[in-house]
Amino acid sequence: MHLPLDPGEYLSKLLPYLNSVTQNFTKYSVLSLLFLSALIWSSCRNDFDFEANSGNLTFSKDTVFLDTVFTNIGSSTYTLKVYNGLNRDISIPFVGLENGPNSSYRLNVDGVAGKEFTDVPLLARDSLFIFVETTFDVAPTGENEFLNTDRILFGEGASQQNVELVTLVKDAIFLYPVTNADGTRETIPIGMDEEGNEIVVEGFYLEPQELNFTNEKPYVIYGYAAVPSGNMLTIDAGTRVHFHRDSGILVDSGASLQINGAQSEDQELLENEVIFEGDRLEPSFSDVPGQWGTIWIRSGSTNNTIQNLRLKNATAGLIVEGNLSNPEATLTLSNSQITNSLEFNLWASGARITASNSVFGGAGATSVLLGNGGNYQCTHCTFANYWGNGPRGGVALLLDNTNADLEQANFINSIVDGSSRLELSLIEDTNFAFNFSFSHTAIQFEDSSGSFQGDPLYNFDDENLYRNIILNGEMDFEAPFQNQLSIGPDSDAIDMGDPSFMVTFPNDVLGTPRDPNPDMGAFEFVPEN
Repeated sequence: MHLPLDPGEYLSKLLPYLNSVTQNFTKYSVLSLLFLSALIWSSCRNDFDFEANSGNLTFSKDTVFLDTVFTNIGSSTYTLKVYNGLNRDISIPFVGLENGPNSSYRLNVDGVAGKEFTDVPLLARDSLFIFVETTFDVAPTGENEFLNTDRILFGEGASQQNVELVTLVKDAIFLYPVTNADGTRETIPIGMDEEGNEIVVEGFYLEPQELNFTNEKPYVIYGYAAVPSGNMLTIDAGTRVHFHRDSGILVDSGASLQINGAQSEDQELLENEVIFEGDRLEPSFSDVPGQWGTIWIRSGSTNNTIQNLRLKNATAGLIVEGNLSNPEATLTLSNSQITNSLEFNLWASGARITASNSVFGGAGATSVLLGNGGNYQCTHCTFANYWGNGPRGGVALLLDNTNADLEQANFINSIVDGSSRLELSLIEDTNFAFNFSFSHTAIQFEDSSGSFQGDPLYNFDDENLYRNIILNGEMDFEAPFQNQLSIGPDSDAIDMGDPSFMVTFPNDVLGTPRDPNPDMGAFEFVPEN
């Protein structure tokens, strides 16, 4: 298996690909809608007499919800279908927005953009498409959230009909690179390629007044927001950060990141967790991987702490580079869930990481890759790669000591599972130390072909490496392909954890108290009353 070794080069090659995919997706989606509209209307005849409509239209919906958008950011295009159920051709005297030219909504009727239309023809037993968009400035309202409404009116007088338009608009703090005098965008260096050329990405360094993200308003980041050396980015509990395509956070050498999320009482609202996700708020994008880039903790950055973070739909959720010559911790991660990344949820390279009560879900490649040696301690973690977005090229957990010592990689009271037969991969470079152990951990490794028979790395009877292991057990996850990884009543992980860690980890990832005999993984099973 080929392993990525240089995060900078990896990111530089990945960004143009993602940009191309996203642009093509958007282009072809819009073109298909316009083609469909043109096709429908090209088939309509114009050599008939049209009778004025008298309120007999029907609609595909009585309210068009345009989902949530950020202030001054255009919405997606939404569709309303209008039906003429009569056996005669009609003409709709008026189609337009109730708020007229001052409306923040925009229409496209019969291939023509506008806000008001007259004498719109509609053949017998036929239909027409109306496309709706909006852009709204919430600032004049004085509110952080505003429910923007209007109506599309059909006809006139007593027979007039209408369809409601509703959009929730959120105010936000926008952070983005400046545009230079020559029209190019500000960039920051991230490394060198194989030919010695500097690699840059579109991005900017955060100013001192921008180094504390609060929960007052959401943040929308364009490009990479970099934390300068000697500074710390602090993110308060309840903060929402949304990343545009090809965007993320870079923590420079000598800088650090502190995410101070907290437990929430409402698991739907997640009022206290910090949430990182893309800037497309429509429900259809809620589980689309690869919408944004990564959180990259660069080599030389130490004492980073992340607690109660929900991160989803990135390209590579966390990239953590370390240096074993530095004894300070690179990252302490707790009570967090990183899921649905296009490639890796966590990719560490020679880092010192302590992780507890954390979940690493489905990923298009390997969910967690701990490469180039390092020092890792993982307690009550769930590594479960159930990837539902096509084939994947990796496992749930991969350990690799290429080019550097793996000082230790200890997994305690954890779960390594997924939809494949083999979810653990161990790649040893015999020139360097390769120290790892699994204790009170469930591992999915069904070597039915015997490919690993006799390999000492996978000798699950070796108590120096594997102690109190559940091999190929039933985890009974709630909905694994949707990254809902709490365990059910039939899970073999129940009560199988080492109770000696109860003092340090008395509660699970959601704050649920653990039993005296704790369960393996990040979640404690709670029986229904």
